[in-house]
Amino acid sequence: MIHRILTDTLRERLLESSKIIILYGPRQAGKTTLVKELLKTLPHRSLSVSADELRYQTLLSSRDLTQMQLLVEGYELLFIDEAQRVPDIGLNLKILHDALPNLKIIATGSSSFELANRTKEPLTGRTWTYELFPVSVGELRQQQNGFELQQRLPELLRFGSYPDTLQQPGETNKIQYLRELSSAYLYKDVLEMASLRYADRLRKLLQLLAFQVGSEISPAELGNTLGMSKETVNTYIDLLEKAFVLFRLSGFSRNLRKEVSKMDKIYFYDLGIRNVLIDNFQPLDLRNDVGALWENFLVTERRKRNAYTAQFANAYFWRTYTGAELDYVEEANGQLSGFEFKYGSKKAKVPPSWTANYPGSTFTMVNQDTFLSFVL
Repeated sequence: MIHRILTDTLRERLLESSKIIILYGPRQAGKTTLVKELLKTLPHRSLSVSADELRYQTLLSSRDLTQMQLLVEGYELLFIDEAQRVPDIGLNLKILHDALPNLKIIATGSSSFELANRTKEPLTGRTWTYELFPVSVGELRQQQNGFELQQRLPELLRFGSYPDTLQQPGETNKIQYLRELSSAYLYKDVLEMASLRYADRLRKLLQLLAFQVGSEISPAELGNTLGMSKETVNTYIDLLEKAFVLFRLSGFSRNLRKEVSKMDKIYFYDLGIRNVLIDNFQPLDLRNDVGALWENFLVTERRKRNAYTAQFANAYFWRTYTGAELDYVEEANGQLSGFEFKYGSKKAKVPPSWTANYPGSTFTMVNQDTFLSFVL
């Protein structure tokens, strides 16, 4: 069992606060397992319900306080799994929370846009919200030392870090699991909940984005290739972000004439999903996209690290029209930090225009030898 970093945070919140806990995250990232393991360590008598079951959907969307009180009678904690499936879940949780302020409530959801739309306004000021990602290097670090993690990098870059992927014996089983996961995971939330009709176009868009990891994307060019408008491409990408398939990184700029800032880069939350989209699980020494894999891996792991440790930083990439660039930039507490990523043991020099334009900023090169300090 991999101990999830969020477990300790959620336990503290449940013991010290009366607010509702909302836990988002991709399908199969381990939300249900995390909560069930957490409940075993708490002193509360708990009730676990799955909103996949119609009886709970009906009751928890009824706005009938009497019926909801009957459901939780004798319990101190209510866990609602797949809460996004309950119509008006936010309003019903508000009714329950206001009537029973001492009742602890945890709700999980696999698509942030669906659950957020149904909880945000009714539950303003009544929630703590967290995201659970596929397993992080920080979580693997609890079981493996630095050398072992370095040795494991090729596996993580090829197959990603979903809990079940990590536990599958052999490459064939990992690939089969990722193929099955990708179809259900990519389409169930995005297509059904957002009422998108063109599954083939969505998959083709994802394939194009998978080939362009670490590069700036043009929604207009993608639209021309797929036969759809730029606006439709942006809508699809926005939905894929909210379903935890991918995320965007914008260009950093304080000098619009010299710095690229109008196009975004795209990264995948899990490299196994990215690689299954392009059907490429070859060893790293046979690939021409190792640089892109390494960049995606580091940006995603840094995102996990910042979220789990409550490090609030704005993230960007940086590039000038003359060709100077940094793979990753963070802005936190008025401090600018620039990073360049190199796989292996390669070195990199700070671009002169970076230090000239941003005196007082820092520059760090992250390679295979130094990555742990960046992601932990």
